[in-house]
Amino acid sequence: MTNEEKSLLLYMEARAVDHGGLIDARRMNEADMAIAQRWNESGFIRFGRLASESLPMPCGSAHWCSLSDDAWFHAHAERRARHARINARRTWRTRNEMIEDKEVSCPD
Repeated sequence: MTNEEKSLLLYMEARAVDHGGLIDARRMNEADMAIAQRWNESGFIRFGRLASESLPMPCGSAHWCSLSDDAWFHAHAERRARHARINARRTWRTRNEMIEDKEVSCPD
């Protein structure tokens, strides 16, 4: 998966979880729309426009998505990988890490 696809997958996963699958397409560019259409055609993610009688939505959404089991699997894996990348660069320590460091550095 490309970085753009990973980013879009995580956006759609967040919208599925936090907004019931409603997509704010204003946050998607032309490339994102093409990826979403390709995924819809393959069944990886179902994606489309809301029915006109459902518009306007209070949140500004005019599209929806639903993730397949495979998409949920990949989204979870990417969330974990993203956490590992971000956590590896953190600049803060926990209180427990500080205490452990002091215990290791103090010989008996």
